[in-house]
Amino acid sequence: MSLTSSIRQMESPHFYFELGELISSTGNEHFATRMLHLVDKLVPTHLVDLSEWTLDEQQASVLDITLLGSAGLKEDLPAPRILHHRNDHPLLKEMLGMDDSLLIQMNAKANSPHVRGTSHQCNLVSRRANRRYVISLYRPHTQPVFSLTQLSFLKCLSDTLLPLIERHAQTSRQALRAESVNAALESQTLLEQSQLQREFYKRLSLTDITLSAREQEVCLGLLTGGTVPQMAEKLSVKNSSIETYLKRAAAKLGVSGRHGLAKWMVGA
Repeated sequence: MSLTSSIRQMESPHFYFELGELISSTGNEHFATRMLHLVDKLVPTHLVDLSEWTLDEQQASVLDITLLGSAGLKEDLPAPRILHHRNDHPLLKEMLGMDDSLLIQMNAKANSPHVRGTSHQCNLVSRRANRRYVISLYRPHTQPVFSLTQLSFLKCLSDTLLPLIERHAQTSRQALRAESVNAALESQTLLEQSQLQREFYKRLSLTDITLSAREQEVCLGLLTGGTVPQMAEKLSVKNSSIETYLKRAAAKLGVSGRHGLAKWMVGA
């Protein structure tokens, strides 16, 4: 595909539709696939890998490489036979000294030990502090290398794509952090509920009082912060039924309402 035809494609409504799809997919699992669809229509590409590198610039080493997504015809690009230490990765030297965004071309090497090294590749790289954001585009060695015209076009396109991978990485981190926090809170809540349940049954066993299963469930639900409407929805009954269960339990325990139930729990 010529540079002129690629530019013409970029000016078409379909390109902006594909770009909108890519933008809307930042932070989710379809991002890499959307990027491949967009790029492949402009410069034939068999596979795309998206990654975030964290570098120790003083030690000239890689602290971490996070895969942000991968899409394409993986059967065209078999996995390498050997994986060497990431600090000898051919991209590292180029990325350490960069200031502005880079395009790094690497042609296929038949016996390359590196990931995807046996394929032709074009790497678009941006820098944010000690992080590098990398869009790696591949073709199998049986296909032509990326031409100078295609590389020039991809360098122009990187002004659009690199900010999007940075946004994708940030959004993914935020989602992962939120998921981790929610999981921790849920775990803590379950632990607290479990401890409260044990205390509730312990207190109940010290009396001669017998509560029905529903009365116990309502008492525990209200003690752990649930509201009458929430308990009603959970048990698939009316609000008035929850209030009835609470009144019955409270009467048996010799207390009044939720406040009295809480006082009973602490032995007041």
